[in-house]
Amino acid sequence: MDTSTSVGTAVDARTVDEATIEAHAERVRADGWTVVENAIAPDLVAELNEDLLRLERSLGIVPADNLFEGLRTTRIYNLLVHGQIYERIPVHPNVLTIVERVLDPGLLISSLSSIAIGPDESAQLIHADDQMIGLPKPHPPVICNTMWAITDFTEENGATRLCPGTHLADHSPNPLEQYDSIPAEMPKGSVLVWVGSLWHGGGANRTDRRRVGVAMNYCAGFLRQQENQQLGIPVEIVKRFPRRLQELVGYSIYNGLIGHIDKQHPGKLILGAAEDAFLVWDYAKPDPA
Repeated sequence: MDTSTSVGTAVDARTVDEATIEAHAERVRADGWTVVENAIAPDLVAELNEDLLRLERSLGIVPADNLFEGLRTTRIYNLLVHGQIYERIPVHPNVLTIVERVLDPGLLISSLSSIAIGPDESAQLIHADDQMIGLPKPHPPVICNTMWAITDFTEENGATRLCPGTHLADHSPNPLEQYDSIPAEMPKGSVLVWVGSLWHGGGANRTDRRRVGVAMNYCAGFLRQQENQQLGIPVEIVKRFPRRLQELVGYSIYNGLIGHIDKQHPGKLILGAAEDAFLVWDYAKPDPA
């Protein structure tokens, strides 16, 4: 992919400026996707790469036995239970700020997993991340997903393939059909952001090295999460999370109503936190206008 198609120029891995954030969010809204280059500091990328290898060994992770997940692709799910390094991913300011503008600040973590496409892996079936949700298409974004490049993403090693413009289609793709697509090539440390309606799939790896990415996926605050964060992450782990991460895994109330427990805030009832410690978004009142 010609990197000149990315919004703006490569940004400092420390902080993406306000204008760049809005430009990326607008591109996702208009085109369905964007690539944020140099979004993640090299030391964090290196730490993640090393720790994912550690987890694969310690957990005995092997490829799945189905074509969708990949016969030569290793995936580790529910990463938030596997170490504090993964707590930095959902709240990364260079990424979360863009996704919040595509959805809204009341969004939730849908899933957090790693995807390592091994040599000789075939291309994944083209799909849309929202095709399991029974909403007529096209519809406003309810899912916004991101792929962190832990290694370089190239057409040869299995870069995510995208079907531009399909986020505006009135239907989902047929998994038995072939579609024209382009590779989302990007250097490691970059992040691909796309709306859930965009047709896409993992590419074929024709090299002798793995293509490693972290799939950090978000959904609207009124939608059920792909991974059950409240049951999948022990409460004792959630209690140590920073406040924003607690909200993102579901200890929050959307628009002042959705998610309460007997009219109490779940952060207060389950985590023992003061209600006023949570975002104002949780208690947003209708605009008087």
